[in-house]
Amino acid sequence: MTCAFGMTIDKTARISFGAKLDKTHPKGIYIGAESYVASGALIFTHDYCRSFYADTIIGKNCFIGANATILPGIKIGDHVVVGSGAVVTKDIPSNSIVVGNPARIICDNVVTGMFGKIVK
Repeated sequence: MTCAFGMTIDKTARISFGAKLDKTHPKGIYIGAESYVASGALIFTHDYCRSFYADTIIGKNCFIGANATILPGIKIGDHVVVGSGAVVTKDIPSNSIVVGNPARIICDNVVTGMFGKIVK
């Protein structure tokens, strides 16, 4: 489903009012079904200094914590929890929890339900 500015955000995903999605290259934002982006989170699709534009993809059933930053060109798999304030600089495999700056995996084999709520 395509929404405002040409972003592809599934109709079941939720974006907090305070989240900031990059409007410089909005067609590069993809957010999967039943994912949640919390207030203050930043999702980038460009780097002005390098004239770099890339798709940033968030999978299904993910939770992007408050004030987390997702850099351009990152692919986040399904069932991923990104901790509050994390800075994601590399692709994240499915079924992971990541925290820190730069974000690192602290748990794998995680299963999440709607909006990234951990169920296993």
